Amino acid sequence: MKRLIIGLAVVSVSASTALGQSIVGKASYYGYGGRTASGSHVGHMTAAHRSLPFGSRVRVTNLANDRSVIVTINDRGPFVRGRVIDVSVHAAESLGFRSAGVARVKVERVSER
Repeated sequence: MKRLIIGLAVVSVSASTALGQSIVGKASYYGYGGRTASGSHVGHMTAAHRSLPFGSRVRVTNLANDRSVIVTINDRGPFVRGRVIDVSVHAAESLGFRSAGVARVKVERVSER
């Protein structure tokens, strides 16, 4: 029974990030001078996601103002409960939530790596 529950959890997480699927949750932003998990740097329009492959592109839409941007996944995270994605500072500015720090967003995968 335990294996079945774990298997269902994995399937539901995978389905939520499949091409054309979307997930709604909180986004935050980050920026630092170090390297990301992929070995690159936080870029102009990049983001961190827990499971999407590096190089995947996703559309992030701020549900409060309907602004959206397309970012490239190049890092892992966020590691805060309830958050689904961390975007770069510039992406947060474009989405209109840099001053707030956190926003409710919809994340849609638009291309696969």
